[in-house]
Amino acid sequence: MLDLDSLVRPNVKSLVPYSCARDEFKGKEGVFLDANENPYGYLNRYPDPYQKDLKIAISKLKAIPTEKIFLGNGSDEIIDLTFRIFCNPGADKVLTFSPSYGMYQVSASVNDVSIIKIPLDKDFQIDFENVKKHFSDKNLKIIIICSPNNPTGNLMNSETVERIISQFHGIVLVDEAYMDFADKPSLLGKLSAYPNLIVMQTFSKAFGLASARVGVAYTNPEIIAYYNKLKPPYNISSLNQKAVLQKLTKFSTYTDQIRKIRKEKERLSGELKKNPVIQKVYPSDANFVLIKVEDSAKLYNYLVDNRIVVRNRHSVIANCIRITVGTRSENNKLLTALNNFGK
Repeated sequence: MLDLDSLVRPNVKSLVPYSCARDEFKGKEGVFLDANENPYGYLNRYPDPYQKDLKIAISKLKAIPTEKIFLGNGSDEIIDLTFRIFCNPGADKVLTFSPSYGMYQVSASVNDVSIIKIPLDKDFQIDFENVKKHFSDKNLKIIIICSPNNPTGNLMNSETVERIISQFHGIVLVDEAYMDFADKPSLLGKLSAYPNLIVMQTFSKAFGLASARVGVAYTNPEIIAYYNKLKPPYNISSLNQKAVLQKLTKFSTYTDQIRKIRKEKERLSGELKKNPVIQKVYPSDANFVLIKVEDSAKLYNYLVDNRIVVRNRHSVIANCIRITVGTRSENNKLLTALNNFGK
């Protein structure tokens, strides 16, 4: 049984949230003289602070009730709010894995929260026993799991993830930013079984809306209430809400692009494996491929000189480069440049 009351920071529980004009009036039509808005223009009105129409659309898509949905200004806002809700600065801890997404460390530092980083094994998987020994730490409030993981690209073993969720008495945030590209099911189906589970997804990757900055957290309504309590009043602009709504009306475009990206990833990985410069191509469940080379800095600079920009991940995995799957034409330019490297 989740003891949410003991996990939430005392000042957050007693916090009286800011009440904006649109909190008091729930309608859509009228003469609006309540929010000190300029009466002229087409972007002159504040957006819906709770994104009701967008949540209804997402609810239909994911078969998740709207009261279990929170929208953030990108996933980064959700990560930061999760830290603020549950972690007392200077006292509490968060556990995550290495290598993984760098914003977990940044949010920990910003919020003055200690972070425990457990190295992944040689296959970039979680060793459950290394995690379990931290369960008894009363100051450990959150475990963050990125699956598919960034920058390695692999899904975490589902049985291991569920063992962590079921045995840890704190919050488990599973970052599924790249889940649309994977063959395995999301953990959304496990929300009812695990009240301590937060599943985080995004419209930045598979939906092609990186500039709109809309992330989603799915969890139990009690945690959603705390997100709404702490968030800025108008955290998602009207323009960005409309961008996502429009994308959801063209769902066939989304599925077609997913199919193209996955097909291209398979082709790109196969071609990369043929190149003698590349020592290893790691398996990927995401929309990118991680490769190991002899000298990542040298190859990175060479590609930049050829106007091809990849990500040098040497700082987290020795001599590894992360390559996002582009269009067929973009991928061909990359492959041509790689074939000419060193000649």
